[in-house]
Amino acid sequence: MPTLRVVILWHMHQPFYKDLVTGEYRLPWVRMHGLKDYYGMVKLLDEFPHAHQTFNLVPALITQIEDYVAGSAHDPFLNIATKPAGELSPEERRFALDYLFFANPLHMIGRYPRYRELWDMFRGAGQDSLRAQRLFQTQDFADLQVVSQLAWFDEFFLEQPEVAALVKKERKYSRQDQEFVTAKQREIMAAVLPAYAAASKRGLIEISTSPFYHPILPLVCDTGQGAVSHPGLPLPQTPYRHPEDAREQLVRGLDLHQRLFGKRPRGVWPSEGSVSEQVLEIASQAGIRWMATDEGVLGRTLGYNFARDGFGQLGPGGAERLYAPYLYEKGATRMNLVFRDHTLSDLIGFVYSGMNAQDAANHFIGSIKRAAEPVLRQRRDALVPIILDGENAWEYYPRSGREFLRRIYDALQRDPGLEVVTVSEAIERHQNAPKLGSLVPGSWISANFDVWIGAPEDNKAWDYLAAARAFYTQAAPAAPAEKRQLAFEEILIAEGSDWNWWYGPEHHSANDRDFDELYRKHLSNVYQTLGAAPPVNLAQPIAGGIARPTFAPQTAYIHPRVRADFTRYFDWIGAAMYTADRRAGAMHGKVFLLDAIYAGIDEDFLYGRLDFIGGIPQEEFELIVTCDRTAPEQQARAAAPGARKMVIDNAPASVRLELKVENRAITSWRLRAADSETEIAGSSVPYNNTVRVTLYKNFEFQIPLALLGATVGQILRLRFSLWRDRLPVDALPVEGTMDLAIISEDEMSAGAMNYSAFS
Repeated sequence: MPTLRVVILWHMHQPFYKDLVTGEYRLPWVRMHGLKDYYGMVKLLDEFPHAHQTFNLVPALITQIEDYVAGSAHDPFLNIATKPAGELSPEERRFALDYLFFANPLHMIGRYPRYRELWDMFRGAGQDSLRAQRLFQTQDFADLQVVSQLAWFDEFFLEQPEVAALVKKERKYSRQDQEFVTAKQREIMAAVLPAYAAASKRGLIEISTSPFYHPILPLVCDTGQGAVSHPGLPLPQTPYRHPEDAREQLVRGLDLHQRLFGKRPRGVWPSEGSVSEQVLEIASQAGIRWMATDEGVLGRTLGYNFARDGFGQLGPGGAERLYAPYLYEKGATRMNLVFRDHTLSDLIGFVYSGMNAQDAANHFIGSIKRAAEPVLRQRRDALVPIILDGENAWEYYPRSGREFLRRIYDALQRDPGLEVVTVSEAIERHQNAPKLGSLVPGSWISANFDVWIGAPEDNKAWDYLAAARAFYTQAAPAAPAEKRQLAFEEILIAEGSDWNWWYGPEHHSANDRDFDELYRKHLSNVYQTLGAAPPVNLAQPIAGGIARPTFAPQTAYIHPRVRADFTRYFDWIGAAMYTADRRAGAMHGKVFLLDAIYAGIDEDFLYGRLDFIGGIPQEEFELIVTCDRTAPEQQARAAAPGARKMVIDNAPASVRLELKVENRAITSWRLRAADSETEIAGSSVPYNNTVRVTLYKNFEFQIPLALLGATVGQILRLRFSLWRDRLPVDALPVEGTMDLAIISEDEMSAGAMNYSAFS
């Protein structure tokens, strides 16, 4: 009789949140999911020994769990949750309000009456932490600290008497209660990896891996693969081709699992199901026996559309093609491939959370049988692969989806017509696997890589990575071994898929700014570790829409007197102005020093002003103003309106004004072309006195438009940034540039009237 085999692969993954230089965790999700899903998902299988499953544990997740278990993880979110409520500073109270409500409102916050009560208070203040902290008393913060952590505890631990008693207490939590919750978190985190090792040893599960820091391997090998899977896709300016890094990421993952679980994984879920022929070759050489990806990749490879009817069933020939493991053979490369059923996997991830648990389980089992029936009818074995995220879906289910999973597992292992097996077991038992001699590159999303490449933000991120990788190649040989190793680790981290998951138009979250800043920090660390200053562009966000700036355009020519005495308010009336809304800024690891910038032109000069928060910083720092000039329009070349000096024909298109500040005084400065070290003006070039810089309570400068090569119709694009120890600390604008049009004052005034009418 033919056999229906069901493979369930749970993918366990979190981005690498740790800054290797500071040791700080930028976001807490490894710990939060470690308290709940990572342990509970595998522990549940003790009740269902015949429902064998595959768990894919990403190595970067494992190392972060180990960091927490060792007590060496510096987690500012945990620090806020464990600090005595009466000792929280106003800033820390705001931080607690901004982050301790990060949980599903219905199934996590709503499960605990006190948590819901506090949530309603916060929402009543417009979810504005500054306003809300005036409403929250010390006991409110103490209760929030405790219930926000309990909400993430796994069901198994919530059943323990001490934890259950704490939940029942509901409010008026004491310092002792807070300390108990902290200790229990360490206990839960320490139980996660041993639970997987024990289940693997008993034969309940197979543990597979992914490349270490979860990179999109085909794009690491060659970003040109983006246009192979999507012809015509815009690509980064600089190709990224480092198959040696792809190999390193894979081998490191295998080595870590060998160390931790005592045996080398046989299989790999490549990050986001991303495969290419080059990736299969590298994986085969590394000793990997199987890889998995999505049905869309198989469909494009076979030239077949896996279309489904209104009930989710495959059309004629679809089931026969999809429900089998394949053997890829090309040259010396051999790889077993499994292709996930996209529809069945998505039912668990996105649909069943809104259904009664028993009804959902019945529907799922029935859907599997109906899907495989055309294959079984031909007296052939069928393999139905269910592959999905093993952590994020459960926030949307009541009680972490445990009732739903129990009903599914029980039905699967009781049905005599079904086998629930690991991927390796399925491959070993399946006879006469069909063969593939080629493979179209793609991922589980639309069988292409568009989520991670092609959009302007994505391509910029790849270009920044390519620049850092090229710098590493050049500078690393001369660096000490320890520095070289750390810099390369930062490169591997930056190759991870998670950064570009949030860039581009596809995905956004409340943590967009955190991901953007952390990505640029990893790249900055490459340069810093090898003794160089990071490029100034790493001070500017890649992601758009991560701040709510206040901006006003220039409305009239300005004529400020740049002198080191005091700022004349009326001198800057009419200037363009930009100030960023800092309310969205997180407390952890981010220092805000810059408050506002002003800029404008007159007939002869570009003027700029920078205001600080709380005065000029006492520590040594550098200021950098970058000014980019757009290309001249297709018209007769003309000087700026009314200019009394000739435009310099060979003026650079981009210049940098750089200042070093010590003891709140400028010690040196220079104006240079962005692509050259040659000074145009500066403290060592006394003959050019038309460029002026001054630092009193704020920073001001003037630069001749002629020196910039500014002509009518062009735009000057300004960016201000403050650096310390060769790392960007703060920048304005928070994103993009402040743009100044080179136009006459009459045109500027007319434009201002139009702007006011529009506003």
